[in-house]
Amino acid sequence: MNDALGSAYEHCRQLTRVHGRTYYAGTQLLSKKQRLGVYALYGFARMVDDIVDIESGPDRLKRLDAIEADLAAALADPVYRSTVPEVLAVADTITTYSIDHHYFEAFLRSMRMDLPESPLHVNRYRTMEQLREYMYGSAGVVGLEMLPILGTAVPVSEAAGPAQALGDAFQLTNFIRDLGEDLDRDRIYLPTDELAAFGVDESMLRRCRRTGQVPPELQRALAHLIAVTRAEYRRAEPGIDNLTPASRPGIRAAFTMYRAILDEVEDSGYRVLTQHVRVPRHRRLTHVAAALIPRP
Repeated sequence: MNDALGSAYEHCRQLTRVHGRTYYAGTQLLSKKQRLGVYALYGFARMVDDIVDIESGPDRLKRLDAIEADLAAALADPVYRSTVPEVLAVADTITTYSIDHHYFEAFLRSMRMDLPESPLHVNRYRTMEQLREYMYGSAGVVGLEMLPILGTAVPVSEAAGPAQALGDAFQLTNFIRDLGEDLDRDRIYLPTDELAAFGVDESMLRRCRRTGQVPPELQRALAHLIAVTRAEYRRAEPGIDNLTPASRPGIRAAFTMYRAILDEVEDSGYRVLTQHVRVPRHRRLTHVAAALIPRP
């Protein structure tokens, strides 16, 4: 590995360590080579996500187009070397593990859906079915991208469904936890029809964001959506045993730590509109230790 590529992977590692602490803790149970691939996937996704969520101005769509073109060039020409560290690392990972290029096209399409200047823009999802169209690119494909890195003990076609479900479970967890922050960005990722069934509308969400109140209607709606998300984790969990034995502890640790965010939301009194709920460090370490215990 040359110096530029090594620096690119280290850059992605630092992004994962700083911004994806739960995710990063789970990766420590993987092999060094696997960790590099996971860091590259996370780093690329984080870079794109920051363009969409943190940067401002009319050039964000052009930035995404440029990144997609840069990645396509790197994948088409083995001599080409991107100057963007996240692209350099992820292109090497894609090539090393023969990851389907379609997954990254789908991811960038979903990211364009978050941009008001894009013709694909959507910032409200009425039904869970509509939300799942977005989540396929924003989360489901991430689970599918991971399979070649982690390795499977069954045919990839058999492992794909649970892997996508795990990506969706993680994403739904984020949508519940980040409800207040997303509302500030004029986005509601929880299905509005399901919120409305419990008497929750956008005006209530904004009022609760301002006042810190958590009325019973909102508590019941979030409890329902947490139940929906836990069902997604149940669909995903059998897929851990589809992975190669060496990969299972790391993914099980990430699985249990991320699922525990839902417990923290409940313990906070569903105060996701005014608090950033996270799993305390000592509990994350407990989940990592539990993942190391051999399973029957």
